[in-house]
Amino acid sequence: MDKSRLGPGLALAVALAGCTGHDGAPETRVAAGGGGSDAAAALDRFAPDPADPYTAPEAEFEVRVETDLMVAMRDGVRLATDLYLPVEPADRGDRLPVVMIRLPYDKATYRAGAISPARFFAGQGYAVVVQDVRGKYASEGDYLLSAADREDGYDAVEWASTRPWSNGKVGTFGCSYLGENQTQLMTQRHPAHAAAIPLAAGGSVGSAGGRYGYFGIFEGGAFGLSASFGWFRGNGRKRPGGEAPPPVEAFAALRELPTVDLMRKYGPPDRDTDWEEVMSTPLTDEWWDRLGYLSDADRFDTPALHVNSWYDLGANETLQQWRMMRDNAESDRGGAHQYAILSPTSHCMSELATEHTVVGDVDFGDARLPYRSLYLAWFGYWLKGVDNGITDIPKVHYYVMGRNEWASADTWPPPGAVTTRLYLRSGGNANTRLGDGALSAEAPGDEPADRFVYDPADPVPSRGGSVCCTGNPADQPGAFDQSDIEAREDVLVYTGDPVGDGGLEIAGPLEARLYVSSSAPDTDFTVKLLDVHPDGRAINLVEGIMRARYRDGYEAPVMMEEGEAYPVRVDLHSVAHWFAPGHRVRIEVSSSNFPRFDRNLNTGGNNYDETEWEIAENMIHHAGDRASHIVLPVVEGIR
Repeated sequence: MDKSRLGPGLALAVALAGCTGHDGAPETRVAAGGGGSDAAAALDRFAPDPADPYTAPEAEFEVRVETDLMVAMRDGVRLATDLYLPVEPADRGDRLPVVMIRLPYDKATYRAGAISPARFFAGQGYAVVVQDVRGKYASEGDYLLSAADREDGYDAVEWASTRPWSNGKVGTFGCSYLGENQTQLMTQRHPAHAAAIPLAAGGSVGSAGGRYGYFGIFEGGAFGLSASFGWFRGNGRKRPGGEAPPPVEAFAALRELPTVDLMRKYGPPDRDTDWEEVMSTPLTDEWWDRLGYLSDADRFDTPALHVNSWYDLGANETLQQWRMMRDNAESDRGGAHQYAILSPTSHCMSELATEHTVVGDVDFGDARLPYRSLYLAWFGYWLKGVDNGITDIPKVHYYVMGRNEWASADTWPPPGAVTTRLYLRSGGNANTRLGDGALSAEAPGDEPADRFVYDPADPVPSRGGSVCCTGNPADQPGAFDQSDIEAREDVLVYTGDPVGDGGLEIAGPLEARLYVSSSAPDTDFTVKLLDVHPDGRAINLVEGIMRARYRDGYEAPVMMEEGEAYPVRVDLHSVAHWFAPGHRVRIEVSSSNFPRFDRNLNTGGNNYDETEWEIAENMIHHAGDRASHIVLPVVEGIR
C-alpha cells in the first residue's frame, strides 16, 4: 500500500500494522456485544488502562537505531537490516526478546515516527529487526515475488536469535506482504520462531485446499486485475528506485487488451516486473512452487495470532490458515495456540476502527479492540514468559456486521451454525431487481431457466467488496449500495421475503451451487450476497467468481458445449452478518465483476493475450436436479 495516499494521520496509524464446515470441536464460548460487551471485554482486559483500552501503551524506553547492517543468507547474498534497541536494557547488556519485520516496501520508512511498529515494540523492551527482502531497496540479490521468503526468513531468524543482544526467541509481525512472509516462514519451523502475528496474510495461500490463490491474485481461476495492476505497478519492480510510473486513468487502462501488456504500457519505466509470468503461467504449473505459497503438504509449529477483516481480500484464507496451522501442527505448542480475529474493516485497517467504523458507505458501529495491548500480551507470553492469560482467549473472535457486535467461539463456523439452502427461483425473468427472481427455502418445481447476455465490451462494474491495493482512489473496498447495478439486464437478482422478528444471523463459510449453460466454450459466473434494507438499498456483503473451464478442477480445464448444463460451485468465502427484521437476503448472479476480475473473453483461449471476444448467452437453471441454490451458515440457538 502506498501510505502517502492516506494522508499523514492515517498513514501513521497504518504504519503500526506494517502495511504498505463445522469441525466438531466440542469446547465453545460464544458472546456478543459492542465496545463494552462480554466478547470485547475478553480482550479489553489486556489493556493497561481498562477505562481507556484503545489507546496505545506508552513507551517504557527510549530507542536507538543501527541502520543498514548487512546480514548474509546461506547463499552469501546480504540483506540490509535495521536494528532498533531499547536504550537502557541494551546498554546494560540484557538479552532481549526479538520482534522481526521483513518487507519489500523500504525499511527506512520505519525510522521516523514514534508509533512506527519498530519504535513501538522497541519502546516496550524488544529488540526489533526490520529487513528489506531480497532484491529490494538496500538488500542484495534478485527479486522474484515471495520466492525467497521461506529460506531467507529462516536465515534471518537464525541470525537474530544468536546475536549477543538476543534471548533466543523471535516473534514476527506485519500486515499484508509482511504477514504473508510470516506464514511462509512458519512452514520452516525454526525452533527460535516462538510466535507470530500475521495480519491480513490470506494471500500466502497457494494450492492449499484447492484454492490456487497465489498472493491473492487468483480466485476461481479468474485474475484479480485491479489489485494486481495497482500492486505490480507501484511495488512490483525488480529493483526499486528510478522514476515512478506516470499517472494513469486506471479504469481506462484496465479496459485495454491484451491485459498481459499492461505493465509494459503503464508499469515502471524499466518494465521489469513478474506481471507477465504471473498472469500467463497455468495455475498448476510447477513454476508456482518456486514462490513458496502454502500447500497442503506444509507443516507448522509456531503459535500465531491471525488478524483480518471481512472487507479485506483473504479473510476466508486467514481462517483457512488458522485451521491448517492447527491441524498440520508438529506439536500442541503450535496446534493448540492458533487464534483469529476478524474485524469489519478493509485491508490492514482493523486498528483504525472507531466508535463509528465506516467501511464504504456503511457505519458498522464500535468495532474497536485493544490491538496494541493484545500484541504486547501475545509477545509478552511467548517471548518474555509473562503469565498473562492470553492463551485463555477464545480461538476465534469475530465481528457480526448488522448486529454490530463482537462474538467469540472456539470453532469456525461457530457451533449452532446450521447449513441452510436457499433456492434461486423465478418464472424465467430474474433480470434486474424489478424481475421475478426469488430466494426460497422451498425447492422449485418445473421452473424455466433465466437467461442473460454477457458482452465483454460492457462488463458489470465492480463496486466495493473485499478489494485492496488498486492504487485508484475511485476504486474503494467496503459496503456500498448496488441497486443501480441491479438495473442491468445482465444481472440476475433473487430476493427473499422480509426477515421476521429476531432477524437472521449467518456466520461461517458460504457457497453458491449453480447449474449453468452457455453458448460460449468458456465464461465466468459471479455471485454476490447482499442485505437489502427496507429503504431499497442493496448492500454487498461477500462475492465470488468461478471461471467455468475450472469447474472440475484446475489440473485439467475443460470447455463447455452449447446446450449442455453443468454444475458450478462459486466460493463466497466467509462472513458474519445479521439481517435485521424487515431486511431481505438477496443474491446477484452475472458473468463479470470488472475491473476487480479480468473479463472472460468467452473464446476458450488465453484471456490474458487475446484482443477479440465473443458475446455469450448464459443460463441459470432451476428445475429438478438442476435446482441452483446458495448454502448459508444460519446461526441458531446461540442467542
